[in-house]
Amino acid sequence: MKQEQWRRFGGTFLTGSVAEEVNKALIAERKAGHTLQVCLGTDSQVKGAVIEFATVIVFVRKGRGAFLFLRKEILRQKMSIRERMLLEVDKTVQLTLQLSAVFNTHGIAPELHVDINTDAAYKSNAALSEAMGYVSGMGWICKAKPYAFASSSCANKIVQ
Repeated sequence: MKQEQWRRFGGTFLTGSVAEEVNKALIAERKAGHTLQVCLGTDSQVKGAVIEFATVIVFVRKGRGAFLFLRKEILRQKMSIRERMLLEVDKTVQLTLQLSAVFNTHGIAPELHVDINTDAAYKSNAALSEAMGYVSGMGWICKAKPYAFASSSCANKIVQ
C-alpha cells in the first residue's frame, strides 16, 4: 500500500509525526480560546484497478469553523464492498489508537465517523453492525451516515 505523508487541507505537509502535530494543534486552539471536537474518518473510492483511501482528522471549533489533517493511500487489490468498508473503519481505529495518548492528555473524546449507510437498501450497510460494534467496543463514539461528516463529506472530497 502506497501511503502519502500527512498534510493540511491546503496542501502543506506536516513536519512532525501526526501525534506531535495533533498535540500542537490542540495546544494552539486551546490558547486561542476555542472549544474543540475532534472527528476522525476514512473514505475510499475504487478507481479502475486501485482503491484510493483518504483518512482525515477534523478539528471542529465549536461555532468557529473547522480545519483538518489528511492522508491518502493507494491499494492495488480487489475486495468486496464489505471488506472495503471494514478496512476504512480499521484505518480510522488504528489512527485513533495512535493518537489516544494525545487525546487523553487534552481530555478529548474523539468521534469516529464511518462511511456506512444506515439504510439497508445500500450495499455498504452489510458492514454496519460489525463496524459499529468494533468502534463502540473500543469505547469510542461512533457515527454512521448521515451523521458521519468526517468520512462521508470531508474524506469523500479527497478521494473524488
